[in-house]
Amino acid sequence: MTALTDPPAPDLKTVRKVALASTIGSVIEWYDFALFGVAAGVVFNKLFFPADDPLVGTMLAFAVNAVAFFIRPIGGVIFSHFGDRIGRRKVLAITLVIMGTSTVLIGTLPTYEQVGVAAPVLLILVRCLQGLGAGAEFSGAVIMVAEYAPEKRRGLYTSLPNTGVALGLLLATGVFSLVLQLPSAALLSWGWRIPFLISAVGVALGLYIRVRLDETPEFKALQQNQDKPQRIPAVKLLRTQGRAVIVGILACFAESSTSYLAKTFVLAYVADQLGLSEQIGLTGVMVASVVSVATIPLFGHLGDRLGRRRVYCMGAIAVGLFVVPFFLLLNTKSSVLIVLAIVMLYALGVRAMSGTQGAYLSEMFAPDVRFSGIAFAREISSPLAGGVAPLIATALLAATGTWWSVAAYIAAMSVISTVAVIIGPGKPAKVRTPVVVKPTAATGA
Repeated sequence: MTALTDPPAPDLKTVRKVALASTIGSVIEWYDFALFGVAAGVVFNKLFFPADDPLVGTMLAFAVNAVAFFIRPIGGVIFSHFGDRIGRRKVLAITLVIMGTSTVLIGTLPTYEQVGVAAPVLLILVRCLQGLGAGAEFSGAVIMVAEYAPEKRRGLYTSLPNTGVALGLLLATGVFSLVLQLPSAALLSWGWRIPFLISAVGVALGLYIRVRLDETPEFKALQQNQDKPQRIPAVKLLRTQGRAVIVGILACFAESSTSYLAKTFVLAYVADQLGLSEQIGLTGVMVASVVSVATIPLFGHLGDRLGRRRVYCMGAIAVGLFVVPFFLLLNTKSSVLIVLAIVMLYALGVRAMSGTQGAYLSEMFAPDVRFSGIAFAREISSPLAGGVAPLIATALLAATGTWWSVAAYIAAMSVISTVAVIIGPGKPAKVRTPVVVKPTAATGA
């Protein structure tokens, strides 16, 4: 007769290997994606969107940065469809190639001075290509780890790909900080291209690592339970777990909006509104990213001990309470206090959410629609709250002339996410593997 059992648990060595591979891949892909956001507030506003008013040029650059966030849901829908049908590993290799290719292409683009309006058009097209690849990156990396990791340590292990996101941001801001040391003429003519072109090396390394991974035990068990893959996983997701999708989207609002406020908007705010060097903001983001490498797994571990929801809510509430002190610290124009403000908001408040987000979202969705569920939650919230956050913040600042409007915006995101997590659904049923059990006298067969 046939019985059902849990998929075989991988050994700890295999779990660590998968977690390391997923983290390295995340470092490479999010270096590519974050690099654009860093360059948007420092270089692209001058090279691709020249304007008499620096604030207008910055808004246009942030608008192009936001375009990828509206494309990311499309990439998420496309690649999560295949991730739930053919496997997680293959999709992760494809997205890595797309991200790397588009990043290198950015480094070869002509500027507005060279080809006129064609320059921003080309920049937008390549940014869209980046958005397609990014749409499934986080979902796939987290799922690979979540479906290998033991439940009691899933928070810690699934936080590691998010640590890769922090390392990718650190690498992007670090490399860009180095090229900022060049004379202005050299920076604007060829220096800014270097960080984009060297991405080719990282992509080759990441692809080599990812193609050597095996498919997850839970997905293999899923394949054994199905005669054939479901045609459209997204349809089943919305039919059976539509409420979970909405909760997941809203839960990501505070993490996504505050993250991009801290690492993108603040660069332009420090330079354009406070009249300080761009290097101060970049230094703050770099220090916050370094601290995040420690705080992300710390909060992931706390999620294992205290519960994912509880730690996630603590982060969302902390962001809402700290956003006013954040701006007060920025407005002191003290380099030390500006760096401290960025670290506290980003490395503590935001990372309490991102450190537990992987496990929280993975456990919210059933295995046969998990890739689609996480991609929908993350990537739909991305344009609604993340990519537009610097643009909305800049527009609010321009319209009201005060940072209080920006603080109110972030506080509202905090309230939305906190309520969503509190009312969110529990865990779905596990996937179980069919096994043949030999009849014995004890079974009565």
